[in-house]
Amino acid sequence: MTDHPTRPYDPDPRAHPGLRAIALVEAAKAFVALAAASGLEILGPAPLRNAVHLLIRHFELSATEGPLAWLANAISSGTVHATAAIAAAYGLLHAIEAWGLWRDKAWASWLGCLAAAIYLPFDLYALARHPGWPAVTVLVVNVVIVWVLARDLFRRRTPLPR
Repeated sequence: MTDHPTRPYDPDPRAHPGLRAIALVEAAKAFVALAAASGLEILGPAPLRNAVHLLIRHFELSATEGPLAWLANAISSGTVHATAAIAAAYGLLHAIEAWGLWRDKAWASWLGCLAAAIYLPFDLYALARHPGWPAVTVLVVNVVIVWVLARDLFRRRTPLPR
């Protein structure tokens, strides 16, 4: 028998200051994604197509070949609405995750840990293809996020002395 009673997890969010920092990052991602979705819906396809054509002319690229030409042809009302819907869903998911992390919810730690871990192979690929401080920074940030959230989940499963 132990002298101290145990708890299954630590419910105090201030016991895990990294969760609050990650919640703020996730809230910022949510804001940017929702702003992008709103901007796409407000602008519509015509100004976007005109902006791509302006880039093609400015950089003296082919108007019929290449990625920008493909993009200009792909921009339609349907693709703008679909892209805005995807951005809005992404933003809402990050907003929910931010709320959950701020409120110290275990499901939010699971969601954030899995979401950040999914990016790691892409971060490693980007680092291999384009070595430099931006790729290293993104990789380090995602590793830290996975570590902090995994540590939180581990602490929730480990009984703590009172």
